[in-house]
Amino acid sequence: MTNSETSIFIQKNSVAIRIWHWLTFLFVIALITTVLLESTVLNQRDNIPVVQKVLQSKGISVDNNQAQAVSHLYGEKMWDIHKIFGYFLSFLFLSRIIIELTQSKEEKIKYRFKSAVALLKKPGSDKKELKHYLIVKASYSFFYLLLMSMVVTGLLVAFGADLGITGPVRHSIKEVHGFIQYLIYAFVVFHLVGVILADIGKAKGIVSGMINGGK
Repeated sequence: MTNSETSIFIQKNSVAIRIWHWLTFLFVIALITTVLLESTVLNQRDNIPVVQKVLQSKGISVDNNQAQAVSHLYGEKMWDIHKIFGYFLSFLFLSRIIIELTQSKEEKIKYRFKSAVALLKKPGSDKKELKHYLIVKASYSFFYLLLMSMVVTGLLVAFGADLGITGPVRHSIKEVHGFIQYLIYAFVVFHLVGVILADIGKAKGIVSGMINGGK
């Protein structure tokens, strides 16, 4: 492998990128947690019998609609927390754009893509490693696209009524938002598995590089 090829695989991560990476990871995990809690522990339909049983033990009898009003309240509170985390994630996405525009040329996604493609065209280059590198970088770009889509649809769901978006349209946007969320959650899982395998394989130090900046 030539020096130019070696240099493209040895990437230093700026402080801004490292902070952004770990904050994004934490907020995505937080969002996953709120979705899981809302769909399991705080699921309003599942909690209707629970509310009725608790109230009956106090000598109060309520029908399903009344019990649902109580169980629905906890789901709404979790949704409020989910929205707060979503606002933070929106800010992080905006900050990632700013970081990309202000960081050095060598750290820009576009530069790394162009450098890898140029090396790929050179005779004698390690095409297998370069193709793998490009696939990894393409997957990161796909993640940014998913993140942008989730942020935009999430904001439209949160502020749709204020923007005059009708209920049926907001419902459709919410469904798209939910689908995108699961794609991001799947990406996080594959990313973690891929990073661990890479760190114990040829790309040793890739995890520590996102902590200390890389050598």
